[in-house]
Amino acid sequence: MDTADATVRATGPLTFRTATEADVEALVALIESAYRGDASRAGWTTEADILDGQRTDPEGVADVVGAENSRMVIVERNGELIACCQLEHRGDHAYFGMFAVRPALQGGGLGKVIIAEAERFARAEWGAKEMHMTVISAREELIAWYERRGYARTGRMTPFPYGDERFGVPRRADLEFELLIKPLV
Repeated sequence: MDTADATVRATGPLTFRTATEADVEALVALIESAYRGDASRAGWTTEADILDGQRTDPEGVADVVGAENSRMVIVERNGELIACCQLEHRGDHAYFGMFAVRPALQGGGLGKVIIAEAERFARAEWGAKEMHMTVISAREELIAWYERRGYARTGRMTPFPYGDERFGVPRRADLEFELLIKPLV
């Protein structure tokens, strides 16, 4: 772990704010580092064994930042970007996505705090009764982590967008997304 990561881990409260267009480049770098390539192997959320290519791009992140019913949340400690997530208001429920924690800081409890704050916000600000998310069904360890936070597998699957390299280049032919749901009441 580099010195900057140790400093970020050790001191200062977390701050949450809504991302702006000026944050897009840093958000793309964070999301890519948490999921793709060798750098992602420093954390446990890597998808490097099942997907090559990109996880997202500046256009995709900018779309989330600018969407009317969406909030891209920046999580900082000591002014440094250490995590992010997307929240989208979808009527009676909210959608949680683009969740990334700096790889060297994973496993220290940040994810639990961030998802709890996202759920609190969706319930308090939007009156959401449930939080929905989709996870690649092959990611058993990640799904188990969400289950420990109260999310339930639904068995409702959607296909992975094979052939659309904006979402990565699959290394296997059996990828699909499963809907996970947690009641927020």
